[in-house]
Amino acid sequence: MAKKVLIADDEPNIVTSLEYLMTKSGYEVEVARNGEEALALVESFMPDLVLLDVMMPRRSGYEVCQKMRERAEWRHIKIVVLSAKGREAEVSKGLSLGADAYVTKPFSNRELITRVAD
Repeated sequence: MAKKVLIADDEPNIVTSLEYLMTKSGYEVEVARNGEEALALVESFMPDLVLLDVMMPRRSGYEVCQKMRERAEWRHIKIVVLSAKGREAEVSKGLSLGADAYVTKPFSNRELITRVAD
């Protein structure tokens, strides 16, 4: 059975490239375009991995990450934050809220696949 990934990002170009990359890597993919939709899809799709943008409508990626870590049944889901915000404070915030990794945009496909595989 293929591993499942949820791509939570509101940027169509990034979603398209991530969807292609993750499908090519053997993942079953679902897409959320805002934070509320991301939480609903975590509930119904139960992904193994969430690629989570920080700046999204309705709920930020930080809020989604925090909510996911509050629920025991979701704590095993790997969260990789993807953000254009690369300052040390932003990275620290994402990791302190429970993200497993923080990747700064723009990123290389190889870098992302390495982070996802860790």
